[in-house]
Amino acid sequence: MFSLNSVFWFLKISLIFCHLSDPRCFWRIKDTENNLGDTETYCFFSISTKDGYVKNDYFSLNLDKQVTPKTRHLIFSVYLALEEINDSFHILPNISLVVNIECVLQKYAPSWAISTKLGPFLFMSRIPELYCGHFHLPLSNNEQFPHLYQISKKDTSLPLAMVSLVVHFRWNWIGVIITNDDHGIQFLSELRGEMQNNIVCLSVVIIIKTQKLMALKELHMNYKQILMSSAKVVIVYGYKDSPIIYVLISWKSHGIFRIWVSVSQFDMITIRGDFLLYSSTGTFIFSHQKPEISGFEQFIQTVHPSNYSSEFSFAKLWWTYFRCSLPPSDCKKLKNCPTKTVFKWLFMTPLGMAMSDTCYNLYNAVYGVAHSLHEMLLQQVDAWSKNAGKELEFDPWKMFSVLKTIQFINPAGDLVNMNQNLRQDVKYDVFYIMDFQKVYGLKMKIGRFSGHLSSGQQLYMSKEIIEWATDIDQILPSICSMPCRPGLRKSPQEGKDICCFGCNPCPENEISNMTNMDQCVKCPENQYANEDHTLCLEKVVAILDYRDPLGKALAGFALCFSVLTSVVLGIFLKNRDTPIVKANNQTLSFVLLISLIFCFICSLLYIGHPTMVICILQQTTFAIVFTVATSTILAKTVIVVLAFKITVPGRRMRWLLEIGAPKYIILICTIIQLILCGIWLGTSPPFVDADVHMVHGHIIIVCNKGSVIAFYCVLGYMGSVALASFTVAFLARNLPDTFNEALLTFSMLVFCSVWITFIPVYHSTKGKTMVAVEVFSILASSAGLLLCIFAPKCYIILLKPQKNSFQKFKKPHAIADNIS
Repeated sequence: MFSLNSVFWFLKISLIFCHLSDPRCFWRIKDTENNLGDTETYCFFSISTKDGYVKNDYFSLNLDKQVTPKTRHLIFSVYLALEEINDSFHILPNISLVVNIECVLQKYAPSWAISTKLGPFLFMSRIPELYCGHFHLPLSNNEQFPHLYQISKKDTSLPLAMVSLVVHFRWNWIGVIITNDDHGIQFLSELRGEMQNNIVCLSVVIIIKTQKLMALKELHMNYKQILMSSAKVVIVYGYKDSPIIYVLISWKSHGIFRIWVSVSQFDMITIRGDFLLYSSTGTFIFSHQKPEISGFEQFIQTVHPSNYSSEFSFAKLWWTYFRCSLPPSDCKKLKNCPTKTVFKWLFMTPLGMAMSDTCYNLYNAVYGVAHSLHEMLLQQVDAWSKNAGKELEFDPWKMFSVLKTIQFINPAGDLVNMNQNLRQDVKYDVFYIMDFQKVYGLKMKIGRFSGHLSSGQQLYMSKEIIEWATDIDQILPSICSMPCRPGLRKSPQEGKDICCFGCNPCPENEISNMTNMDQCVKCPENQYANEDHTLCLEKVVAILDYRDPLGKALAGFALCFSVLTSVVLGIFLKNRDTPIVKANNQTLSFVLLISLIFCFICSLLYIGHPTMVICILQQTTFAIVFTVATSTILAKTVIVVLAFKITVPGRRMRWLLEIGAPKYIILICTIIQLILCGIWLGTSPPFVDADVHMVHGHIIIVCNKGSVIAFYCVLGYMGSVALASFTVAFLARNLPDTFNEALLTFSMLVFCSVWITFIPVYHSTKGKTMVAVEVFSILASSAGLLLCIFAPKCYIILLKPQKNSFQKFKKPHAIADNIS
């Protein structure tokens, strides 16, 4: 007989699921009569070869062993693989594989620990071991365990997959429970790295001791930790046959319910007959992607028809699957569906028995051994033909070497690659498990994760199934701080995680248009932030325009006063030979009136959209015409004073009047102002400026003064001329009314008051209001001069003509007339 012994060790029972392109759901009955739950039994599968075809008569012997239902589920998967191989003509023809099973009820040590203890014996016996349980890190040490090979894939992408799920639901505040071993610590380290990359924080980390007594001593401390944590989502990772199971059962008895995120080995029913990870909002489970094995249910019925005669008997053993589609439109939420509708939905398509992860590993391990032997058989076909009739021995260690390099396609169509060095990233199915009618469990595939895809495409979640089957969208997210709405930015809090933050309003002219922005974004210069700081709006161009009510009013006043001044000038020209006009030099009166007309007209340069030329004309015209006006008043006042002085005996000032000296005051003052304006224009002339910061939400188009120093020098010089006029007029305040020009002093007081008030008001206003203040000051000061100086004379000329005659003048008046 040809013999080959190979020890198979398997650990956990997990899940088998579907692709979203071929949607399948699962249901299970919580068997309250089974007081073992999903407890597992340690089993060794010793495989050997026999010539010819071997029937399955010996199956019942192994199935009658005192094992748990879940262990029987594992045995079924091994028998299914053996029968398929033995019935096949394409693999190991005329050679059958048989198995011997030894099982021990699990009580103390974890299953992988037995493999470490048996390792030296198996190595010395040159018996390779295929470990079919969930991947365990210490067992991957080839130097320490050269005889051992793990069928299960390493969870290389699991931390990233779990963090991707957390980010998908916009959670950022989670708890973690792991076992205190190398496997758990490495998982936590990788998880922290992925969480840091995706701004997810840990609320609590609970590390469960691997020694049972130590774990039980810390049970109360762990309970207080999970109770005080505000995280609604908790990741569970480790080995369920470690003391972590006692912690989870204890929390459940104390009413600690969270949204659990775990792996397939924690998808189990406890000895109480309920799910280990129970949650009113459901549990998320990650499982390696694998196809369904057709015919598994029929095989079990054939082998053990007495115990498995109905769908309900299978549902008590393990998950049974069915093709699922969303129920009728009148059933918008699973929890609101009538019971009859749900059961009709469960049985609308043929059901099948699912395999757990460990079952599938065992199934593939048997096929791996068969394909390895078949490869060796092909290599030794020549030697076999020469030694016909003799036993052909296979070297188990050589078979082990071949097995670690082969790849094959199993009957389910899945490519199985036994070469760990060439294995691609693990793909995961994401399942949602919930209770239904207390005694039933429903499990639905809601997504998948492929680590080899680009970022952002690795996780796919079915929105339709999630909305229909879960209440995730109706519960508060697991977050440390409430999200900062648009218009606010996150403000880190000292001494706390990055996920715990305050919310501060965006600064002026900055916005945040998304939730939880770290920094606000500054609006462009031509835009401004709205009141909520969520949008940048186009700024309104603001100028003192003729279409504005204020612009219209000021322009109207300017034109009215210009016309009024022109009328006064016309009156004076018409009555230029009368005493009231000739008194105190009529030429100066004409010059003053003309300059006032230009003063009123120059204010129109400040209204409307400015240009470079207009900006220059604004300041120079304003400075020159006002200098002419104030210097003319100064000349008129000087004439009044000189006219009075020459009437005093002994004074010799008549020659000043005879040569027209006061008239040169206008020329000299104007030339000085022209020089100042020339210097201003030559160094830093005025220009058009768009001020985007002066008024919120507006772009103010104004004439920038250019050199502020030059502007105030021009304004100061004009003020000094006005002050000189006011001083001389004040000294002449006691002269007769006719010579005093009817309130020259008061006119200059009004003029100086307007411009002294202008400076603080001008600097306290913004935008077009500032321009309006300057226009108003021009109009007010000009109107003050016009009304105070010429209104009394016009009154006499028009309403009191009898006073405007030479007979009414006294002798001193005649002196003035002769001078004029």
